[in-house]
Amino acid sequence: MRGILLAGGTGSRLKRLTRITNKHLLPIYDRSMVEWAVEAMVAAGIDEMLLVTGGEHIGSFLRILGDGTSYGLKSLSFAVQEKAGGIAEALGLGEQFADGKPVVVMLADNIFEHSFKQTIDAFRGDDTTCRLVLSEMEDPAHLAHLGVAAFDENGSVKSIIEKPSDPPSNFAVTGVYCYPADVFSIVKTLKPSARGELEVTDLNNHYIAEGSIGHDVQPGFWGDAGESIDAYQQVGEYVARNGANHPVNR
Repeated sequence: MRGILLAGGTGSRLKRLTRITNKHLLPIYDRSMVEWAVEAMVAAGIDEMLLVTGGEHIGSFLRILGDGTSYGLKSLSFAVQEKAGGIAEALGLGEQFADGKPVVVMLADNIFEHSFKQTIDAFRGDDTTCRLVLSEMEDPAHLAHLGVAAFDENGSVKSIIEKPSDPPSNFAVTGVYCYPADVFSIVKTLKPSARGELEVTDLNNHYIAEGSIGHDVQPGFWGDAGESIDAYQQVGEYVARNGANHPVNR
């Protein structure tokens, strides 16, 4: 299975920490943030990976990750996103790498207590349907800063609402997305949002409108280490105490 790891962006929400480096190169306990993400993908069964980042720090990623074999990858490639154009635009850079096959996409600032291998295994069984990883959150105030899933009477995701003032559920959309092979043609049809970017929420809502969506609720802790300084510190403290990417049956 091929994976695309998105490690670009300006890191503006971490401000002073990212003045001279990419946020995904910052440490989370005993290794860099991006290493936790690579290990999560490998633990889930991804063995070929493309890392997308800005050109300024690509050499640092290469020095840390090398050719990926020490992390269990068969191959590791790199692509450069010239400017911040959104998650969906960064994903679009992986079309040649995907070579007509379905892909698993992960935002490299996501940290999970447990592996999401069960989602990847389910996607292997039906790679014509988009599949999302959700996480149940207890704090409504936190949900107001995230993409939140709304469900129909059958328990299927009927829409994703970005940063809702009144969250429709307690289930946030994490930064792991499984996409069919047609995702790249759909990215090309997206229109920039008000902030001038191609939004992943628009991409996911496209599949929802088609009725081609599945989801899993991820057990245990999930954190977006790039969400804020406070979140970055909280994620680091959690990982220092508990580690990450454990098998679900641990």
